[in-house]
Amino acid sequence: MALVKYNNNSISAVTSTGLATGSLVPIKTLTASSSATLSFVDGTDGVVLDSTYPIYVFKFINCRPATDNTNFTFNLSADSGSNYNVTKTSTFFNAYHKEDASDAGITYDGSRDLAQGTGFQPLSHGAGSDTDQNLGGTLYLFDPSSTTFVKHFIAHINLNEFRDYCNTGFTAGYGNTTSAIDAVQFKYASGNISAGTIKLYGIKDS
Repeated sequence: MALVKYNNNSISAVTSTGLATGSLVPIKTLTASSSATLSFVDGTDGVVLDSTYPIYVFKFINCRPATDNTNFTFNLSADSGSNYNVTKTSTFFNAYHKEDASDAGITYDGSRDLAQGTGFQPLSHGAGSDTDQNLGGTLYLFDPSSTTFVKHFIAHINLNEFRDYCNTGFTAGYGNTTSAIDAVQFKYASGNISAGTIKLYGIKDS
């Protein structure tokens, strides 16, 4: 039997892999029930989006749209949620595989990226609204309270596409503002969020 090693040491001797040592700290959970939007606003009902943490993480769990074939999206606010219209530049690519194995591939999708756009950023292809269909994934937002740098984000979403595909989408970009970001909103491009949970975490430095 082969011995698994890390940096030429047996795995039993490894005490650290050199990855980030920060831990996830639960901040807020929002649960949808035919909800038009789910919004996380700093200072509202225990939401923290300030300098407390250098990285914030949103987890999407069983998010199902009320409308078939619609994109899951998000936007940022620099005025405590009065407007979700921060200028963003982004890129999007996805991998897909149909249930009957008749089609599969990976592609860059320019229809879901932004070039200095203020609209909502798509995080997925067209999600299915069948009762057993949903999406799950993660969005990282880096140092939103900075007043020096732009605000980077990275997302990975997996879903049951409306045409019965497994579709996994990767989105990355930045909010092109040096204003502090103090609110984040999620919604489907059309129709409500029929069901689902979004959890917000902060990542400690150590």
